[in-house]
Amino acid sequence: MIKKKDIQTVFTTLQKQSKPTMLEQLSNYTHFQLLIATLLSARTKDTTTIPIVKKLFKTYTTPQHFIDIKVEKLENALYGIGFYKTKARNIQKLSMIILKKFHNTVPDTIEELISFPGVGRKTANCMLCYAFHKPAIAVDVHVHRISNRLGWIKTKTPEETENALMKLIPKESWHKINSLFVDHGQRVCFPINPNCKRCSIVQYCTFGKTKVDL
Repeated sequence: MIKKKDIQTVFTTLQKQSKPTMLEQLSNYTHFQLLIATLLSARTKDTTTIPIVKKLFKTYTTPQHFIDIKVEKLENALYGIGFYKTKARNIQKLSMIILKKFHNTVPDTIEELISFPGVGRKTANCMLCYAFHKPAIAVDVHVHRISNRLGWIKTKTPEETENALMKLIPKESWHKINSLFVDHGQRVCFPINPNCKRCSIVQYCTFGKTKVDL
């Protein structure tokens, strides 16, 4: 059985070492810009996304700007981002929806956010967590992998992981999971050959205990 105090210890330990996530680094931008940045970050490294996003937002900041730009020009601006052509078209579509249906305001419910083209639960939950500061668990590959390796849950899909973590983690700590696990997954807990020997939470990890002598 997972001990609540061990979960808190894992969070506290990782918090001492973690670096700001992409969205934390872009926290001074508008809700609309954060939505665009989050959409663009999918399947793309932060080191690639951040400079492209910052350059993009020097010229284009509002839904109207993204509606007015020719899609070919937007594609060129996004070159280097994963699936940049598809994302360019989705950005223009959601910009139109935000302008016409939501009166130029990004909605703050998961149901409305996932109605946008290219926006899934992870992106929507990231918006709830980082932009609107609402309790939400944004499950990406790192959150899914690390939660299962720790032995906290046994799930096969991101949605199963989200639901299981919501039952396990106190609501006031939901916002911590994405930022801490994304950072840890990028630095230590790799998908292949995780560096368990230098992991600061290995003593709390079911998987890690099989890899190192404690």
